[in-house]
Amino acid sequence: MSEIIKGAPLGPRVVSAVPCDGYTLLLTFNNGEKRKFDAKALLDIPVFSPLKNPDFFNSVNVEFGTVVWPNDIDYCPDTLYMQSVPIA
Repeated sequence: MSEIIKGAPLGPRVVSAVPCDGYTLLLTFNNGEKRKFDAKALLDIPVFSPLKNPDFFNSVNVEFGTVVWPNDIDYCPDTLYMQSVPIA
């Protein structure tokens, strides 16, 4: 565990998230990159099922470098970065 704390720097962290059509998020990371994340694959995972409600999905916020929703729903910032695509 101490290697994680003292080890390599963290990957990019989310500084803003804007919900878009089709269960996608426009993310801005702390390295200046803007990327699009498609959240549709999450909708069939039970813990993320509340995201099927568009109003709930659109209630996304950013805390501690990642996206969060009410009821303690969040998603790993490293995975967000890896699974998102750069926006030109």
